[in-house]
Amino acid sequence: MKASFNSIIRSENPVLVDFYADWCGPCKVLAPILSDVKKELGEKVRIVKIDVDKNQRLASKFQVRGVPTLVLFKEGEQVWRQSGVLQKNELIQLVNKHL
Repeated sequence: MKASFNSIIRSENPVLVDFYADWCGPCKVLAPILSDVKKELGEKVRIVKIDVDKNQRLASKFQVRGVPTLVLFKEGEQVWRQSGVLQKNELIQLVNKHL
């Protein structure tokens, strides 16, 4: 998983990583918002969901302390990060800033 994750975040297009857990209520609220963002932005962004319970080493590497935590990567570099639920328009504006 580690090698493939590293290759994914090196994309020229922004990659939005959602660190989540199945038991997390706010994560369940965020899921349809991320789906709407993907529908609106299409190929401009890649959205990757990482279950922190199944990928503890990766969550630890990125110092995820709470879920949901969203991290935006551009060409392998972390360019933004926030914990909690954001609205669709906020996420779209954020991704568009990094296109």
